[in-house]
Amino acid sequence: MGGRGAEMMRRVAIAVLVLSGLGMGQPAARPKFEAFDVATVKPVDVNAQAGRWFKMDGTHRWVATNFTLENLLALGYDLNPKTISGGPEWVKTQKFVIEAVTPGDVAPTRLEQMQMLRALLVERFRLKFHRVDKEFAIYELSVAKGGPKLKEAAKPDDPPQIIGVVYPDRVEVPARSVTMDDFVAMLQRATLDKPTVNKTGLTGKYDFDLKFAQDETVYGGELPAAPENADSPHLFTAVQEQLGLKLVATRGMVSAMVVDEAVRPAAD
Repeated sequence: MGGRGAEMMRRVAIAVLVLSGLGMGQPAARPKFEAFDVATVKPVDVNAQAGRWFKMDGTHRWVATNFTLENLLALGYDLNPKTISGGPEWVKTQKFVIEAVTPGDVAPTRLEQMQMLRALLVERFRLKFHRVDKEFAIYELSVAKGGPKLKEAAKPDDPPQIIGVVYPDRVEVPARSVTMDDFVAMLQRATLDKPTVNKTGLTGKYDFDLKFAQDETVYGGELPAAPENADSPHLFTAVQEQLGLKLVATRGMVSAMVVDEAVRPAAD
């Protein structure tokens, strides 16, 4: 019996080694998402009235609609458009649609999407730029009197998730596992009309839901204003009431982008 038992244990050990060698039960390696597998860039009518948005359409398809190169730079590099200068005039006026396929078997996070977008901008637009610190009219995000009203992230190891969802009478911002730097990046690249700086001193990751009524001061005035009887407050009030934070207008130094070279791509 002892001999048969030892032989059985030996066979089990061999089976475990074989399965380990085959990678059984091991998660597939996550792609580095250095570049899109395939991408098309098409110019669209500069007077197109359709909205501007980007999203993952399923697991592998990334789409950005009605973005100027300036908008794409603000998106990809987390900049306020006012901090972007230089380049030919069409950088601010010509709109594009991008359709791309992402690598691997999993959907990329927003940060990974932006990494691939930056690579695309350099390749297709032959983008060259440099950074410089400049003084601008800015907003500072700080903690309001009474302290923050933020919940610690339930899953702090998850990638940050923060988007603005537009409804006729409000904008909702569900945020999960985000830092205040993540929040400020979202505010300044599209929502607010000025660069925004994180002065909260908060270093954790948080879950929160922000709701506010849109008006001409947000999203470049491109959204229809919420009805006067909307239930949600406007952004500055919502940030203070719902998050225990405040946005204050001031002046300060921020990192700006100067476009040295950009070439308008032909339709793919």
